[in-house]
Amino acid sequence: MQRLKVKQILSSQSAGAEIKAAGWVRSVRNSPQVAFIDLTDGSSMAGLQVVIDPQTEGFSLLNEVHTGCSVAVEGKLVDSPGQGQKFELKASRLALLGAADPETYPIQKKKHTLEFLRTKAHLRVRTNTYAAVFRMRSHLSQGIHSFFRDKGFFYIHAPIITTSDCEGAGQMFQVSAPGDKEFFGKPAYLTVSGQLEAELLALGLSEVYTFGPTFRAENSNTPRHLSEFWMVEPEMVFYDLQDNMDLAEEFLKALLVYMLEHDREDLEFMERWYQKGLLAQLEGIIGKPFERLSYTEAIGMLKASGKSFEFPVDWGCDIQTEHERYLSEEKIGAPVIIHDYPASIKPFYMRLNDDGKTVGAMDVLLPRIGEIIGGSQREERLDVLTRRIRLLGLSEENYSWYLDTRRFGTAIHSGFGMGLERTLLFLSGMANIRDVIPFPRTPGNADF
Repeated sequence: MQRLKVKQILSSQSAGAEIKAAGWVRSVRNSPQVAFIDLTDGSSMAGLQVVIDPQTEGFSLLNEVHTGCSVAVEGKLVDSPGQGQKFELKASRLALLGAADPETYPIQKKKHTLEFLRTKAHLRVRTNTYAAVFRMRSHLSQGIHSFFRDKGFFYIHAPIITTSDCEGAGQMFQVSAPGDKEFFGKPAYLTVSGQLEAELLALGLSEVYTFGPTFRAENSNTPRHLSEFWMVEPEMVFYDLQDNMDLAEEFLKALLVYMLEHDREDLEFMERWYQKGLLAQLEGIIGKPFERLSYTEAIGMLKASGKSFEFPVDWGCDIQTEHERYLSEEKIGAPVIIHDYPASIKPFYMRLNDDGKTVGAMDVLLPRIGEIIGGSQREERLDVLTRRIRLLGLSEENYSWYLDTRRFGTAIHSGFGMGLERTLLFLSGMANIRDVIPFPRTPGNADF
C-alpha cells in the first residue's frame, strides 16, 4: 500500500480505495466509541478526516493524540456523510509518530494573530494561513520559471558575493572572513541585484534571467522592507524600452493566469480571510492593457489631484508609495506603467534620452502595492555610460569589465526586476512583507 499525500487522496481517489497516509493532527474529537482526526500534511488547504473506532489497531493511543502530533494511518476511503468533504478515511491502523504536549504546543485550532505567529516562525507553517502563503510562494516561483522557459530565456546564476554596487546607494552588507577583512583581495558585499552580471551573459545569450536572493542593508522596519529578499531579473538584448514594458506587462499577466490555474484553492482562502474581491481583481487585471504614463504626465496628475501628500510633489522628485497608490488605485484604478524618469534620481546604467534630462526607465504600479516591477533600457553607448559613471563619482576601474561590453559588440538591451515578496503581498492580500517569506531578515532579526 503506497503512502499518498492528502491532496492526492482527496482529488484522485475513489471510495473503497485502501489508503496509507501520514501528517499532523489539526484537531481531534474524542468520544468513547469513535474519534475524528483532522489530518493535514500541508499538500492542500483541505484536511483528511480520519475515523478511529475500537476496531482500529492503535485505538488505545487516542489519549496521546493531540493537536500538533504527527501520526500515520491506514484504512479504507469511504463516502463521508458530513458536509464539506467527499471522503473520509475509516482507519484500520493508527500509529503515533511524534507527540505534542497540548499544554505547551503554541499552534492551537483557533485564530491566532499574525503578530503572535511571527514570534513562532518555526511553527507557523502549521496554520492554514501560512501553509497557503508558502504553497503560493512555491507555485509563483514555478510560474516564473515556466514563463521564461516557454519564452526561450536561459536561467543563469548571478553571484551572491560581489564587489560592485549595482544601485550606487551603498546600502550593502560587507563580507569578511575572521581575521581577514579582505578575503577576496578587495572589499566584497552581498549583492543587491544580479542585473550587471545578467547583462554580461545576455550580451552573448540574448535573453536570460536570474532568480535568487538579494540583500539590502537598509535600516528600515516598515511592513514593505526586508534585508533579504528574492528577485527575478530578466535581461534582454535587442529590446528597447517599449519592448521592455511590453514584456513586463505580459509577464505579470501570465503569472496571474498561472496562479489562478494552479493554486486557486489558496487564492480563494486568502480572499475569504484577507482580501475581499481578490479573484475578481486578478481576473480584471489579466483582461485589460496597462495604462502607460510618462513621469512628467504622472507628476502633472499628482499635482492636480488636490490631495495633501506627506511627500511634496514636483518635477524631479522621486515618486513615493503614496503617489504610486494614488495613481493606480484612485486616479487610474488599474495597473500603471510610468516611464522616462529624471536622470538625476536614477542609477548610472539607465539609457539617457535625447532630452538629456530623462532616462529610459519604467516602473509597473499595482493597486494596494505600488511599484511591483522596476526596469530600464540600459545605456549601450560607451561614451555616455563613461560620462555617467564619472558624474556620479563611481570608479571607472571598478567597472572596467562592464564598460568592456560597450567596447566590444555593444547592442541595445533592457531588463527589469520584480520582487517575489511584493508580488506575493499582492496575490495573497497580506499586509506585511514578513508574512510572505518563511524566515524574515530585518534589522535586529535573523533567527533560524
